Amino acid sequence: MSFLIVLAALVFLMLAAYRGYSVILFAPIAALGAVLLTDPGAVAPVFSGIFMDKMVGFVKLYFPVFLLGAVFGKLIELSGFSESIVVAAIKYIGRTRANAVIVLVCALLTYGGVSLFVVVFAVYPFAAELYRQSNIPKRLMPGAIALGAFSFTMDTLPGTPQIQNIIPTTFFKTTGWAAPWLGVIGSIATLAAGLAFLEWRRRSAMAKGEGYDSAAAPAAADPAPSAPARAGLPHPLLSLAPLVLVGVANFTLTKLIPGWYGDSYALTADALPGLHATVTVPIKSVIGIWAVEGALLLGILLTVATAFGRIRLTFADGTKAAVGGALLAAMNTASEYGFGGVIAALPGFLSVSEALRSVPNPLVNAAVSVTSLAGITGSASGGMSIALAAMSDQFIRAAEAAQIPLEVMHRVVAMASGGMDTLPHNGAVITLLAVTGLTHRQSYRDIFGITIIKTLAVFFVIAVYYLTGLV
Repeated sequence: MSFLIVLAALVFLMLAAYRGYSVILFAPIAALGAVLLTDPGAVAPVFSGIFMDKMVGFVKLYFPVFLLGAVFGKLIELSGFSESIVVAAIKYIGRTRANAVIVLVCALLTYGGVSLFVVVFAVYPFAAELYRQSNIPKRLMPGAIALGAFSFTMDTLPGTPQIQNIIPTTFFKTTGWAAPWLGVIGSIATLAAGLAFLEWRRRSAMAKGEGYDSAAAPAAADPAPSAPARAGLPHPLLSLAPLVLVGVANFTLTKLIPGWYGDSYALTADALPGLHATVTVPIKSVIGIWAVEGALLLGILLTVATAFGRIRLTFADGTKAAVGGALLAAMNTASEYGFGGVIAALPGFLSVSEALRSVPNPLVNAAVSVTSLAGITGSASGGMSIALAAMSDQFIRAAEAAQIPLEVMHRVVAMASGGMDTLPHNGAVITLLAVTGLTHRQSYRDIFGITIIKTLAVFFVIAVYYLTGLV
């Protein structure tokens, strides 16, 4: 019975997310409903002592990353930098390689720190025009955007500032650059297999006589008509500069922060007389977060300095929208994290943990656990947060017992979070299809193909580690 209660809570949250209800509201309802069925008297103490404690802790750690990432992405969009990068990619790579162009542009923006959702809105008008001019069926476009924005640059490529690569740093005391060789190998495998799959789908569709305006992908559904490039766009190299700066600064700060602060830093009343007690910050658990925050802040400052004239009139409204989006995204994931903390405390979760322990290999165990919860919740960061809130200690003990570096565990967990997360109820998938004016029936097959490739890439990386010992 206790297992069924946990399962019911997970299914309830999944259905609520799929139907479009707020996870911020329904995560505590699902969690406390499970507590009510287990021990009615514990509902209020669990809410205050576990759910809210976990939720607030998540916001404390990660909200600045959500906020700075959203603001940076919005400024890249408002400045015309994203548009300039797309136009340059089309010019230099060629319209005949439409899939490669879209994947490359999405990858550059995502790895440069732009939010996944912002990438979808920024790239779509130009992707639509490119597909139209190449007469490629429009229904294939979401697969290309998903490969570029929702896969290897989200959680696999070392140093990516996306939240899916940052969350594991606080649990495993690693950095965003964990397991660089495995990350690069996994990224190359995902990219190569994904592009091969997209090209096979394109050739198959066009061999049947499908075109952009074919019945299989009605252009009438287009919510955003093609957007020709504006005159006077910034130079592509200038447009790339903030993205490059974020990557370089992230790497540099990751190396420098430990030297600046040591293992811990104590705030005392000698330096801050208003303090009533010493505040000690363990540096190793926040290196990855601080490095990404500093890098994104530098990217924002460079964008403002080099494109102030372009963003001056829209800065206020644009940043307000970015802050609102960051609040919503952070609170959604924090609610799921609180949900995971509550579920982990229930007796029914012990049977789940025991079942997962039947998978003897620590890396496979972690990958299956994380990708399963990401699939159930429809969220990479949410599923990973639930899994790590409930099982991170178990993962660490198993890795240490098997003498597996925690850097490898970090990379496997991050990659697994972006595996089965893109099931039909995933928020990014729903947004992508809404922006492109397509339906699940028309385009989800290609997105699911990328989902399978990304999931298999996790186990490919695990195999590479055991065969070569590379980290």
